[in-house]
Amino acid sequence: MTRQILVIDDEKPIRTILRKLFQKQGYKVLEANNGNMGIQIFKKNRVDLVIVDLIMPEKDGIETILELKCLDPDIKIIAISGGGIIQPDLYLKLAKKFGAIYSFQKPIKVDKMLILVNDLFISPPAS
Repeated sequence: MTRQILVIDDEKPIRTILRKLFQKQGYKVLEANNGNMGIQIFKKNRVDLVIVDLIMPEKDGIETILELKCLDPDIKIIAISGGGIIQPDLYLKLAKKFGAIYSFQKPIKVDKMLILVNDLFISPPAS
């Protein structure tokens, strides 16, 4: 069965890079350009992993993570951020506190992300 990944990011180039990266590995990739759209797509599709940007218009990543966890407490989430008013590592720490398994600072190291995503589907993450 093909694993399905939902990428929620308001930056189209980031979504494109991640879509191409994961499609090459055989994953099906869904995209949303904001948290509200991401939640709607999540409700309509069986998704194995959500990659969510933390700084977005309409609904930020933290709100999106909280809502995703309410809809499915077991959903695997990876948070990404380039930062905003405060340093990105603070946003990423907050995301992990609310349920993200891993976090990445932009620019994303795609090779490292790919290894972690593949590992997620092989074995549960170390806590």
